[in-house]
Amino acid sequence: MLNRPSAAMIEALSTVAPGRPLREGVDRILQASMGALIVVGDGPEVLNICSGGFLLDAEFSPQRLSELAKMDGAIILSANANRIARANVHLVPDPHVPTSETGTRHRTAERVARSIDVTVLSVSEDRAVIAVYRNNEKYMLDPVPRLVARANSALQTLERYKLRMDTVATTLSALEVEDLVTVRDVATLLQRAEMVRRIAEEIEGYVVELGVDGRLIILQLEEVMAGVDDDRRHLFRDYGRVPTGANADEAIARLARLSTERLLDLAEVAAILDPPGTNGELDAGVQPRGYRLLSRIPRLPESVLSHIVEHFGSLHKIMGATLEDLDDVEGVGATRAKAIREGLARLVETTVLDRYN
Repeated sequence: MLNRPSAAMIEALSTVAPGRPLREGVDRILQASMGALIVVGDGPEVLNICSGGFLLDAEFSPQRLSELAKMDGAIILSANANRIARANVHLVPDPHVPTSETGTRHRTAERVARSIDVTVLSVSEDRAVIAVYRNNEKYMLDPVPRLVARANSALQTLERYKLRMDTVATTLSALEVEDLVTVRDVATLLQRAEMVRRIAEEIEGYVVELGVDGRLIILQLEEVMAGVDDDRRHLFRDYGRVPTGANADEAIARLARLSTERLLDLAEVAAILDPPGTNGELDAGVQPRGYRLLSRIPRLPESVLSHIVEHFGSLHKIMGATLEDLDDVEGVGATRAKAIREGLARLVETTVLDRYN
């Protein structure tokens, strides 16, 4: 997977995404075969490294930006990029700040971004590219058609991985009904879910960079990812050592921090799951508490679901409960007890049919 940009860089990319006035202005500069150095931020720390130039304090427009780019020097915008503060400015950042760039404009841009927490854009007239600098990061903006192609390719990959994950989830559901689940089965589904999440995270980066051109992609992404986060959380609550929501969230965060190589090792995933009484053995049998399967029953509130699991302790006890037993649980009642029984029966039937057909 590609390294995901930091939150600060994602914020910077959203500022210059297609559909934003700043991006239109930058595109005009490129179309005119000009270069530019643009700082998004006009606080005291920026003004301290400015020398010369003109004080404008004019409302931002793409046309004004492209006209001002005809002059030498940097253009200083307000922090929200809705006003042009200064133009034709000579920037004097600390020369001791390290930079890997060679061109004068790019060296200045990188030094300013590393010295001050602002977004700096460097538009190259020779290579016709836009470089975004923020803190210690640099991001080269791709043309929109190339970005769309990459996002669509990633979406296709995501759909394939999601299909494999759904197959593993169906198998696990059948094993839960038959009381044949092992640690390996649960770790495999968690591994697949984390792979799917990482691909989706990469696509979200493309969506930010695409701006208004990423609307259809985000709709497709939301459709593919529906329920994935909830399933991961329920898995940790079903099989983790401590079934609270806070512990599940902590385990999910630990899983997200695994490198790709460690994620491929099921033993590493199982160690994060840490089911009680298994001693780290992948083939040890485990029993679900029932969070994941019960969550598939329509209109069953999370609070009631938790009361049911806490009352019975395991999925098989829930499946064997009578209407009277379910009615005794806080928040259930006779009507909901019947709906739960019927819902579980349908899930069991569907799960078995899906596995053996």
